[in-house]
This record gives sequence, structure tokens and C-alpha cells, in this order.
Amino acid sequence: MRGLSGAFLRFFKTSRRCHCLRSYGVLTGQQYTSSDSKQYDGRLYPSHIPTSSVQKAVLALGSGVAALKNPYRHDMVAVLGETTGQQALIKLRDRMRKDPEGYTILIERPRIRLSTLDLTRMSALPDGTFGREYLRFLEENKVTPDTRADVKFVDDEELAYVMQRYREVHDLLHTLLSMPTNMLGEVVVKLFEAAQTGLPMCVLGATLGPLRLSVSRLQLLVLSLGPWALRNGSRARCVLSIFYERRWEQNLDELRHELNIEPPPVDLIPSSKNTFSNS
Repeated sequence: MRGLSGAFLRFFKTSRRCHCLRSYGVLTGQQYTSSDSKQYDGRLYPSHIPTSSVQKAVLALGSGVAALKNPYRHDMVAVLGETTGQQALIKLRDRMRKDPEGYTILIERPRIRLSTLDLTRMSALPDGTFGREYLRFLEENKVTPDTRADVKFVDDEELAYVMQRYREVHDLLHTLLSMPTNMLGEVVVKLFEAAQTGLPMCVLGATLGPLRLSVSRLQLLVLSLGPWALRNGSRARCVLSIFYERRWEQNLDELRHELNIEPPPVDLIPSSKNTFSNS
């Protein structure tokens, strides 16, 4: 165990040193030529850290233990997702390729960052539009899409983008599902994501997250919100195949209907404008 811990710490320090390689241009779809290999030391994209299967296992073990101790260690959750999600990412990539809109996303590689959002335009949109409700979610929860870490340990440039897209879509799912950022809301979103993506990280979060809920919230999850999240996650259109950046003006209820997402059985955000129709 001491050897595994030492290896994990070395990789964690390496990832911190490689932070300087991050930039807005990461994962834009640019393929590096052989002349670039000296600059990036064989990396497939600027933030990439090549690792062997054994090294990935060490990282998965260390990050998994750290994430269990503190679910809010998003850096450890990110490492766990990257080192255990290869097969799920392949399936997600294939689903996106079969969807015309998803295929366009794989080609154009859009990023959801503050630098790519027209906040002035979004704030001027009418209540009930997807862009306005997403911006309201960011404002009320004091979060920003820029906190999503760059992918490092996925050894395929296209799959790395799929993982990056998943991370940047997470807050959009909170808006689509009308879920807050408290523990109950995060567990509900993780249940939806587990059914949607099959990523082991999502399955683990959906399984262990309920252990941190109070009795009353656990009962609400088991009897109502949990079954709803699993049902909708399994039947909804692939949420990674939606070009959200071109849909800010779309009515939120219409977008949910298009994605085959039904209203949640319980409103967890009573203070916010709930745009779900009663039909």
C-alpha cells in the first residue's frame, strides 16, 4: 500500500506540474504532428499525461479512496472518471457519431467556458428559455463552467474530448433536471448520468452518495426522485449529442420534451422559477 500511495502522489504532483499546459485551445480537435512530439513529449493533447494500465490502476485506487473520504474533491473524482471510463467513453462516442447533432459536436469540438458564453445576450433572454435558466443556475449557485478540470489520463484524443464534454454539460443537466447543487440534487443528477453514460464514476457516486443523506432525504430519493432519475436517464436522448450553444433561445420545457425528460416528481428549487409545464 505504501508503494501504491507513493506512486499516486508522484502522479498527482506530475498533474500539477502539467497544469501550465492548459489553455482554452485544449481538445479543440487539432491533431499534433510528429514535429510537435518533442514539445509535448508524446502527448495526444496539451494536458495529456500518458500512463500505463498499471499506473491507471494506481491512480484509480488512490483517487477512489480520496473521493470516498471527500466527495467534494473534484480533482480526485475527475481522475477516477478518466482512469476507469474507457469502455463507457467508447460507447458514448459511438452514440454521438450516430446522431447528426452529436457528430457535428465531435467535428467542431465546442467548449462551454465563460470565454465562449455571451453572458449579456443570455441575461437578456426571456425567463423560461434554456440560456436564461442556465445563467440563473450559475448565478444562484455561484458556480462557473471554468472550474471543470481539463482531461489528462484518457489515452485517445477524441475520447478525451467526450469526457471533457461530459464535464462541461454537467451544470446544464442540473438546469434540465431542475436539481440544486446540494447533496440530494447531486445524487439525483449522478443517477441520471449513470443511466445515461454508464461511466463507473457516475455509478459509484450514485451508489455511495445516498449514504451522506439524512433519513428524510434518503426516503425522498428512494421512493421518488431516484426511480425518476434512472427512468429518464435510460430513456432520454444522449445528452452529449445536443449542441446546447445553439439552443440558448429555445424554451426549456420544449428542450426537455425533445430530450424525452419528464418533469421531476418533486420541486427542489421552490425559490426559483420552475418552468416545467403541468401538462
